[in-house]
Amino acid sequence: MEQQIVKVKNRRGVKVIPGFGLSMGVTLTMLSCFVLIPLASVFLRAGELDYKEFLNVVTSRQVASGYEVSLSCAFLAAVVNAAAGMILAWVLVRYEFPGRRLMDGLIELPFALPTAVAGISLTSLYSDQGWIGGLFSKIGIRIAYTRTGITIAMIFVGIPFVVRAVQPVLEKLDRQYEEAAKMLGATKTCTFFRVILPEVSPALLAGFGLAFARGIGEYGSVVFIAGNIPYQTQIAPLLIMMKLEQYQYAEATAIALVLLILSFLLMLVINTLQIYMQRFYKG
Repeated sequence: MEQQIVKVKNRRGVKVIPGFGLSMGVTLTMLSCFVLIPLASVFLRAGELDYKEFLNVVTSRQVASGYEVSLSCAFLAAVVNAAAGMILAWVLVRYEFPGRRLMDGLIELPFALPTAVAGISLTSLYSDQGWIGGLFSKIGIRIAYTRTGITIAMIFVGIPFVVRAVQPVLEKLDRQYEEAAKMLGATKTCTFFRVILPEVSPALLAGFGLAFARGIGEYGSVVFIAGNIPYQTQIAPLLIMMKLEQYQYAEATAIALVLLILSFLLMLVINTLQIYMQRFYKG
């Protein structure tokens, strides 16, 4: 007996799954409770300050320095993560070697590891008395309690975003394209930049954006290795915690609101670039 397939369509003729109304209602409820309402509370709390007070808080020298440290270190860490994450994803997908599954699991360790534990571990490792930091301190290079240490901590927490974004795309990439390029006389470098990179670039860009956004808001793994030197290594999330400890909730929320807007604009730009790149390479 031939099985009948029931097709459900909405008024516009677009196929939808059965129970679409219920599933959409649950989705909107969960989105509102865990995302929209908490974010709206940030705007409401920051609204307790008038326009002049808000500008005075978010443009003060200490807060502006915190934004500069967080943004610069997060951007540099995201660039390093994009390059290193691409290499790691390539090795995990294209090569078979002993311990491959173990390495694949270790990639997600920064997700599971408490950020405070990561910060303490990195500080002990890269301090002047640590294994790695001690070697560099002998030649006059300090890592811990500098922006270099902050960048390393952000690289640690951001690398999984790039690897997990690029890895599925590489797994689904048809190798016949590479073989065809090779038969046409293309070099390995040309094949990578003209065949492989255009396919993975949207995913790579998404991973870059996620790592960048995570670095901007990272606190636990950074605060220990940063040293928290005013106007040098103070990050914006630390300034928020300082305001909260002083019971200045409105000012803390104002700083957080700027970070929220920056992260939203960042993801908006990344998504726009993804759409443009997909149309460009398809066209």
